[in-house]
Amino acid sequence: MAVLTVKAYAKVNLTLEVLGRRDDGYHDIVSIMQTVDLADTLTLEDSDGITLECDDPTLAGADNLALKAARLLADETGAKRGVRITLRKGVPVAAGLGGGSADAAAVLLGLDRLWKLKLPPERLSSLAAKLGSDVPFFLHGGTAMVQGRGEVVRPMPPADIKWLVVLTPAINIPSKTAALYARLTQGDYTRGMLTRKLEARIRGGGDVPAQFLYNAFDAVALVAFSGLEAYWKAFESLGAREVHLAGAGPSIFALVPQKEVGTALVLLLRHRGWQAYLAAPARALESQP
Repeated sequence: MAVLTVKAYAKVNLTLEVLGRRDDGYHDIVSIMQTVDLADTLTLEDSDGITLECDDPTLAGADNLALKAARLLADETGAKRGVRITLRKGVPVAAGLGGGSADAAAVLLGLDRLWKLKLPPERLSSLAAKLGSDVPFFLHGGTAMVQGRGEVVRPMPPADIKWLVVLTPAINIPSKTAALYARLTQGDYTRGMLTRKLEARIRGGGDVPAQFLYNAFDAVALVAFSGLEAYWKAFESLGAREVHLAGAGPSIFALVPQKEVGTALVLLLRHRGWQAYLAAPARALESQP
């Protein structure tokens, strides 16, 4: 019986600019995304049907993106195969780190291999876009420029980032991404120049000065997420510089220059009873064994 185990890495947005609202209701964005080594682990095993088991039972329902990805791939390709997906969570849930989207991409890539489909990259990307705006990025991983509503992905050289600290507040807002977009005004829209400046910097040498980081949701999240400001200020008071929202939050992150600095910061945050992680950039998926 064929079995395949894959990692689904989380992400942060080094930049996230919103260009404006589209006629279809989505927003055009331009963003530089980076996978980090916080990861879920998925085991894909040949089976008669398509099922999912998760170590968090609340995530094992029909809405799980990993399960949706398997069913979509079977439906769209006519594959007469089944799979039992076993999901072990390592990425905080609904935290702005893209865990569910990463799981979906990992299932698409894993089943393409397990089922010997050999789909071209553009076909996989088209299927990924049907599952969610972040899913196409996770087919690539690493450092990438993302545009449109997320479906246009342009891989980049690796960003020269050593370590980052991620803090995930115990805050939950239903439909948080829609809530944050609804709070944006015309004054929050930008033209993508901040992202393109960082892209040029990375392509020219890889370095990521902290002052180049940006997230259009930073300010509105402090209003939308009750209690977020306290986490943010505490993070900064412990020495974090240039704190930004991860995606649509509520996770926030900061780059740190050395592992020892990051480790100390994580310990101080955990001492408060908070979820905090030291993370490093994860490689692009194509380069993984």
